[in-house]
Amino acid sequence: FLYDMTITLKDGDNKVVDKVKTYFGMRKSALGFDGERQRLYLNNKFLFQLGPLDQGFWPDGLYTAPTDAALRSDIEMMKKLGFNMVRKHIKVEPQRWYYWCDKLGLMVWQDMPSPNSYTYGTPPPNKEAFTNELMRMVETHYNAPSIVTWVIFNEGQAQHDTKKYVALVKGLDQSRIVNEASGWKNEGAGDVYDLHAYPPPTCPESDYQATACGEFGGIGYQFDDHLWNPKDLMQYVMIKNEKDYLKMYDDFSTMLTKFKTNKGLSAAVYTEITDVEIELNGILTYDRILKADANKIYQSNQKVIHQEIYEYIYPVLQTAENAAKKWQYTTTVPATNWMSKGFSTAAWQTGAAEAVM
Repeated sequence: FLYDMTITLKDGDNKVVDKVKTYFGMRKSALGFDGERQRLYLNNKFLFQLGPLDQGFWPDGLYTAPTDAALRSDIEMMKKLGFNMVRKHIKVEPQRWYYWCDKLGLMVWQDMPSPNSYTYGTPPPNKEAFTNELMRMVETHYNAPSIVTWVIFNEGQAQHDTKKYVALVKGLDQSRIVNEASGWKNEGAGDVYDLHAYPPPTCPESDYQATACGEFGGIGYQFDDHLWNPKDLMQYVMIKNEKDYLKMYDDFSTMLTKFKTNKGLSAAVYTEITDVEIELNGILTYDRILKADANKIYQSNQKVIHQEIYEYIYPVLQTAENAAKKWQYTTTVPATNWMSKGFSTAAWQTGAAEAVM
C-alpha cells in the first residue's frame, strides 16, 4: 500500500516555513508456513512472485538509460506482460528506477553486483570492499517499499562467507527476504533455496526454506533488423516464429503452475525481459521491440500467479510400499528352461517383496 505524504514546518506564529511532499509504503515481506512448507508471503498471504530477469542494459548508454521515461517504460511493459516482480540482475539502479517500481506496483528482487563473472585465475575477491558495498546497497535503498528480497550472490560468482553475509543483511534489514545465492551453491543460511534451470524451469525441495527457480527460459527469437551483433548470438533454445515462441512460453508457465500447486514453488524468474548485446533471450529486442503478443504472454503469466493445476496419482496396482506380494526366487543359477510353461519352482524359496526407498 502506497500513500502520499506532506510534511509541513511552521514557526511559532503558525506560519509555514517549509513543506516537503513525499510518499511511503506499508507492506510485509516474510516467510509463511502454509501447513505443508515454507512459502513467500506478502502481507501475510502467499502470492506467487513471477518476474523477468532485468540486467538494465541500453543500446546507447549501456548501464545508463536515455531518459526517465525509458526507465518507466520498461517497468510498464513488465506490468503489461503480467509480471508482478522483477529481478534486478547484478546491478544497482538509480533511485528513480525504484521510484517507478514503487509507484507502478512491481516487486523487486535486488541483486548485489558480483565481484566477478565466471572468470578464473583472478585474485580472491576483496572482502572488505564487497562488505562495504553490500551494506551501502541495503542502507541506500532500505526505504524503497518495492524491494521485497535481497539477493547476495549469483551462480557462485566469487561466492564466499555466505552465512556471514546473510547475518549481515538480516542485521541491517529484518523487513525483507534474504536470498543467499540465486543458482548453484545453497548453504541453507537464507530464506530461499533458489535453483536455475534452462530452458524449462525446475523446483528445488527444502524443509525449511521457501523455494524458487531464480532463472529459467532463455527462449531465443531472432529479429534480424534488431540485433547487436548478428555474428555472435547466445540463447538456450532457438524458436523461429511467434506461434512456437508463445507455445513454449505457455508450456513453461504450465510447468511452473504445477510446481506451485503440487511442490510448493514460491517464485520464478524468466530470462529475460530484453535482449542484451549478444544475448538473444529477451521478450523484447535490445531496442525494446516486443517480439510476441503481449496479451498471450500476460495470460500465461497470470495463470502461474493465480491458477492451480493439481496432479493426482491413481494407483493401478498396489505397490510394495503398502501391499507386499509373495515372490519365488532362487539364489543359485536356475535351469536354462526356467521360463518355460511347464517348469516347476517347487525347489525355489518364497518371500515378500520390500519397497526400497
